[in-house]
Amino acid sequence: MANILVVDDELGIRDLLSEILNDEGHTVELAENAAQAREVRSRMRPDLVLLDIWMPDTDGVTLLKEWSASGLLSMPVIMMSGHATIDTAVDAIRIGAQAFLEKPITLQKLLKTVEQGLAREQVKQAAAAYQASQAPAGASNTTPANLGRPVETSPQVSQQFNLDLPLRDARDAFEKAYFEFHLANEGGSMTRVADKTGLERTHLYRKLKQLGVDLTKGKRAGT
Repeated sequence: MANILVVDDELGIRDLLSEILNDEGHTVELAENAAQAREVRSRMRPDLVLLDIWMPDTDGVTLLKEWSASGLLSMPVIMMSGHATIDTAVDAIRIGAQAFLEKPITLQKLLKTVEQGLAREQVKQAAAAYQASQAPAGASNTTPANLGRPVETSPQVSQQFNLDLPLRDARDAFEKAYFEFHLANEGGSMTRVADKTGLERTHLYRKLKQLGVDLTKGKRAGT
């Protein structure tokens, strides 16, 4: 599950969002203003940030600009407000926010937006890791355009990713290829694949089953 930072000056909203996200299995950090949010960001990189726009010390859009200018906007940020104008929301998206939630925030809308934000980040990180593993020594292969071209997963296999698919389908296709690649490289060893991908074995088994990955394929390739 993810580590999520909630930044909001209203105690009731912080407590509510924290309770909902904790129930979903996430770890939640809380900040009541921009100063506390800066402190949290200085010691860690949250997997996702829920950031209120109107706060007493520094507003959320200004904090977003600050993070963007200093290279700290390396995580998805979802803006929240009950009074923001369309122009404010558009400005936040232009700076780098991934989405905008209007208060009062419904449970369904919150969970859907958080899930989408985390899914996009997972695809981005998996793509970067996968391309880095395929690049020859001394060569760079991280151009985003490469994501739409055939990617060599081994001397015998070529994988084409269709970026015109809906996000969930594209993510599943990439994750399946990602795990199949590591299973083949590690000879089907779930322990080594878990270490390599940073997942617990239980979560890894569940993920592979969900994606329809053939667990015997890696063992055959490793023999």
